[in-house]
Amino acid sequence: MLPILKTLHFRLTPVIAGLTLLTASTTAALAQSWPDKTLTIVVPTAAGGANDAMARILAQGLSTRLGKPVIVDNKAGANGAIASEFVARAAPDGYTIMFGYIATHGINPALQKLKYDPVKDFESIGMVAASPTVLVASNSVPVKTAKELVQLIKSKPGTFSYATAGNGTAPHIAGELFKLSAGLDVVNIPYKGSAPAVVDTIAGNTQYMFPSLFTGYPQIAGGKLKALGIAGDKRSTVLPDVPTLAEQGITNVSMSQWYALFAPAKTPKTVIDRLNRELNSVLAEKDVAKKIEAQGAEVEPGTPEQLKTLVQKEVVRWKAVVTAAKIKVE
Repeated sequence: MLPILKTLHFRLTPVIAGLTLLTASTTAALAQSWPDKTLTIVVPTAAGGANDAMARILAQGLSTRLGKPVIVDNKAGANGAIASEFVARAAPDGYTIMFGYIATHGINPALQKLKYDPVKDFESIGMVAASPTVLVASNSVPVKTAKELVQLIKSKPGTFSYATAGNGTAPHIAGELFKLSAGLDVVNIPYKGSAPAVVDTIAGNTQYMFPSLFTGYPQIAGGKLKALGIAGDKRSTVLPDVPTLAEQGITNVSMSQWYALFAPAKTPKTVIDRLNRELNSVLAEKDVAKKIEAQGAEVEPGTPEQLKTLVQKEVVRWKAVVTAAKIKVE
């Protein structure tokens, strides 16, 4: 090594070491003082929906355990992409986290040119719950099972429509899978969210839809919609008498709508671990589990690593499905 380079090397080494120690000490200080102010859970849908309701249940529980206020901030739009980008660009200090779900971290990458990467731009905190997708129909439709619905639609091709929460949403993709699997001639009617889609299906303006059980169960329990089949690998514990679509001979229509918490990439591991620990503690509370399960979802606590693996698999899976079904967001 040249003399001048040796001198430069010896002069820079203490500086680099000092910067490393400073970064480490800053991270440690953050972990020790965190949290010392209000946390925000960003929800990618409008207030009043399934995601919003579950996020508010968690916010209350986390606030109690962390000793600081936890508020919910709804940033709806672009099938969750607006909220996702906002959180991905937020400071990685643990004060801004996201209530993500199957669309934001699974389906969107296959449908949109995103300004965020669902894997690289986020730290996984942990799973919250999962809810199977359920095929429901208006009471005005004279059928009791998914198989009967298929037969009815085929007898009157081109006259039936199904409601979705918007193009590219989970209910839309489930509806397209159903259409392809059963060979149906039906029309997709996209709405701006699940709530109006449910209202019009109840009214009979659209004949059926595929909401998550979390969204559809209150209407099913209230007798406003009838459940025809579970779009999952097994029957739901909430609706044990409703057979799966596969049991009725309709295969390849399986979709579990999952919900989870994420933080911006580079959020300190100590903060992520604390959030995961407190999240799982909240989910373990009987009253919290009952509130979630009463709506058709089942709590699914887990580790950050398990959630990260799930996201990686979902991105690959839904890209293949969207390509095969030729689904596009206009």
